Amino acid sequence: MDRKLALNAQLAIAQGHRVEVIEVTDPETRAPVVMAVVDLDTGIRYRRAEDAQTDAARWLGRVLECTVTIGGHGAHTVLTVAPEQQPATGAKAALLGADAAVEAAKAEADRWGGTDRSPEEPPQRIW
Repeated sequence: MDRKLALNAQLAIAQGHRVEVIEVTDPETRAPVVMAVVDLDTGIRYRRAEDAQTDAARWLGRVLECTVTIGGHGAHTVLTVAPEQQPATGAKAALLGADAAVEAAKAEADRWGGTDRSPEEPPQRIW
């Protein structure tokens, strides 16, 4: 799913460039806040003056569209980015995903291992 990033800065990133986005979660609104964008094709780094928190989520994507509004007090950029993979939203979400993967693997092992069938009775031996 494409993501639109509205930034209060003027960033000109060409369509098709790969970017790394670093986000933190705002403690009050629980919304993601972009702390930095790195254009991996040119090596240009755009970052906020504030320091990023330790629990920042990093994800990669490809720029589909870049609109830079210039002039006035409302100068900003809107980037449409197609993530290469889903962004990590934190340790809790990662653990939930890991738990789901474990349960799916157990179900698959049970299906292939035959635990859903009752064991065969041993043949009667005559001595």
